Amino acid sequence: MHRFAIRIYYEDTDLAGIVYYANYLKFIERARSEWLRELGVDQAALQRAGLVFAVRRVEADYLSPARFEDLVAVESRLHALSPARIVLDQAVIRDGRTLFQARVTLACLAASGRPARIPAEVAARLGAGGLAGN
Repeated sequence: MHRFAIRIYYEDTDLAGIVYYANYLKFIERARSEWLRELGVDQAALQRAGLVFAVRRVEADYLSPARFEDLVAVESRLHALSPARIVLDQAVIRDGRTLFQARVTLACLAASGRPARIPAEVAARLGAGGLAGN
């Protein structure tokens, strides 16, 4: 499990003073990027090699609002790994309470936009942390 802390700023909120719904997607994107970086996956090098990860699917549940000045954490867990896809469970948590949760499917794509195999070294780094529930 990877944990990434985020402070909620005024710019993250809507007129009601709660985090604007689309910003949760930004938060989990940042956490995924940091997770990959900490695993030693160089996304810029992958891009130079003609490979990128793209979000294919997001299933999201908004459970409780975060507000200005909150300190939240995004927890990311690998749910499944296939030759061309990564599935993550991600949650935004404040004081032990889940505010938002999502299952995110990432596809590995070639420069052509067609599906591509995740390089063996990258797959090994991703799988090193184990799957959720294991």
